[in-house]
Amino acid sequence: MPLALKDSGETGEKARAIRRLGGFGVLAGLLVALMALPTACTAGVGARDAADWFQSEPEDLHTTGVPLRSRILAADGSAIATFFYENRVDVKLDQIAPIARRAVLAIEDSRFYQHGALDSKGTMRALATNLSSGEVNQGGSGITQQYVKNLLLTQAESAAGKRAAKEITAARKVRELRFAVALERRYSKDEILRRYLNIAYYGDGAYGIESAARHFFSKPAARLDLNEAAVLAGVIRYPYAYDPTRHPEAARERRDTVLRRMAELGWISRAQAETTVRKPLGLRIQETPSGCVTSKAPFFCDYVQREILTNPVFGRTPVERERLLKRGGLTIHTTLDWKTQRAAQRAVDRHVPHKNSARKAAAEALVEPGTGKIKGLVVDRKLGSDKLRGKTWINFAADASHGSSIGMQAGSTFKAFTLAAALEDGMPFGQRMMAPRRFTPTGFRNCKGQSVGDTKQLRNSADGEGGRSFSLLTGTHHSVNTYFLALQREVGLCQTVKMAERLGMKQANGQAMEQYPSFTLGFNPVSPLRLAAAYATFGARGKYCSPIAIDRITDANGKALRVPSADCKQAIRKGVADAVNHVLRGVLTKGTARGMGLGRPAAGKTGTVDNFSAAWFAGYTPDLSAAVWVGDPRGGYRYPMTSLCMDGTCYGSVFGATIPAPIWQDSMMGALSGRDASSFHRPPSHYFSKGSGEDRAGLPDVRGLKVAAAVARLRAAGFKVRVGSPVESGKFPKGTVAEMSPGPGQVEPGSSVTLRPSKGKKGDDDKPDHRRDDKRDDKRDDKRREKPRVPGRHA
Repeated sequence: MPLALKDSGETGEKARAIRRLGGFGVLAGLLVALMALPTACTAGVGARDAADWFQSEPEDLHTTGVPLRSRILAADGSAIATFFYENRVDVKLDQIAPIARRAVLAIEDSRFYQHGALDSKGTMRALATNLSSGEVNQGGSGITQQYVKNLLLTQAESAAGKRAAKEITAARKVRELRFAVALERRYSKDEILRRYLNIAYYGDGAYGIESAARHFFSKPAARLDLNEAAVLAGVIRYPYAYDPTRHPEAARERRDTVLRRMAELGWISRAQAETTVRKPLGLRIQETPSGCVTSKAPFFCDYVQREILTNPVFGRTPVERERLLKRGGLTIHTTLDWKTQRAAQRAVDRHVPHKNSARKAAAEALVEPGTGKIKGLVVDRKLGSDKLRGKTWINFAADASHGSSIGMQAGSTFKAFTLAAALEDGMPFGQRMMAPRRFTPTGFRNCKGQSVGDTKQLRNSADGEGGRSFSLLTGTHHSVNTYFLALQREVGLCQTVKMAERLGMKQANGQAMEQYPSFTLGFNPVSPLRLAAAYATFGARGKYCSPIAIDRITDANGKALRVPSADCKQAIRKGVADAVNHVLRGVLTKGTARGMGLGRPAAGKTGTVDNFSAAWFAGYTPDLSAAVWVGDPRGGYRYPMTSLCMDGTCYGSVFGATIPAPIWQDSMMGALSGRDASSFHRPPSHYFSKGSGEDRAGLPDVRGLKVAAAVARLRAAGFKVRVGSPVESGKFPKGTVAEMSPGPGQVEPGSSVTLRPSKGKKGDDDKPDHRRDDKRDDKRDDKRREKPRVPGRHA
């Protein structure tokens, strides 16, 4: 190499170069002789056979397999990431500046358009020039031969194959020349030049002239100027020795050689050459990283990568799928919406910073109802080794197959599936059921008919309550564990499980969900993505679509490849979904997530996992569904979120509404800003057959009434009554109701009301002030009181 000749061992190196050139001369003579075979060998079967063999089309000649980089694009066509073994972009000839084409031809094969596969004059001229200088200043192989050499090298995937493609032997040169002869017949000169410019290596990881132009000069090949074209043309012969980033002086000298050769050929003027020689190289390096680590949507990118590497749609074996991704020149159009992605990333980073003091983590998945398109996928971490704080390779938003996550228990978000099963069974909103403070889970059977009950009592979680009756509406709003356990027993465990499965739910490890009484309490480990897709079904009026990240893929030739389908189908009736939406809307206005609304129709459900080991929120509008998880990657039960303080903010115990719901609210409002609000549909009327289910019964004012009359009136209204001890009252006469608790107004139906009779003003016992009819009433009251009451007993 020319650089080596400038070292202190110049003499020895020059001798070695001359020996190589001697070998080159022998090969040159051999090749010229071979090219002459068809005309020179006119006698003898052997000669004719040799000529026929050399001129025939080689069976192993194919021009496929050149590694091309693949790009992942967002829905708007902008870049998310690039994947490659070799950073190469194949372009058309008219996308390469004419000056760049001439620069390469000048230094590599100036007679390219005048000769065939072998330029005998050029070969001998190069031999003479190189022997006289002791250096390889001119190439003996023409453009077509160099293309063949590069082609065979890039097609070789094994180390042995690459060594065979590089070895200097007569057999290899004859094979290359034979291929070159065939390619000269198959393609035009322009096409061969285009292919050569696209396959050549230009140093520093840039393969092909388009990648080289963008890497070294931050511009496409179509916009290269004379200086830049000469730099790249000079690199081709020895890309390591003339790499302008490593050896700028050598690269500059080589550039000048190219310029003077162009002037010598008359392709540019000598003035142009001399002016350009005085210019610096003008590098503007632009890196093109491979993979997802540097992507602005790293975990979505990682999801797409794993989808291609694991889905048999893209190849029968993992090796085939990886080759397709990193060599196939794919253009992968995805479903990512940058507005949604950025809103979600800002939300998780704001509430759970990636290097937070508590070492908690958050993840969110956002899916479009009715299409299954993943619009955003975020984790509050950088993509990378978890040995570094604030980084992880695990995509907590996705299943194990797409992110190595084993999933997380989803808590009370699973109650939505029990709710949907009950509504599908025709249960009205006003159907009431007693929710005990503790529940013994007996009487449950799984889908195989096996008894799966337990004698261990289950209780209400900290964000629920019990000890009274609830309607389907209020039991959901208050997220009452024992109510949902009773409801699940009523509709059937298997029916609840099947409902969840119809909405795409499975464990994050890909296995079917386990079936036990606490199914409705969300003990199965799942991913935010699956939960978001399931809740999207409600927003789409019962239409379930599998979550998809890839919209379409084209290969290097523009051919469309098959991609996974969302396989949308009507999983539940529209009316059932409308009823679920009606109930879950109240969670945001009067339930466990009140105050977390969006200013547009929205619905959702909180989830607080046992012992505060994790917290969730899943919610949706008709246009977008999202699920948020917050927990500890080190293990939620080992590091629960009780008395949580994070970066100076203390939360106490973390519920679904404490951190996950605000993340959901922020991300949804950001994603949907500027879009018209869509509305839910009113549920069918039969769901109102027992009323609205609201806790809004009117409690009448019975103060001033005789105790007996007050009790009768309240009982008739459906309330339980308790009579407490008398109190002094200057307003209400003795024997009438002086106080009632709760006071008159809107309360839950069936509530217990405590009445306290008046014993009059202080000193009134000595003043008879009752009429005769009042005395008769008092006697009747006295008779009722003859039977002793148990203090505090409900009437």
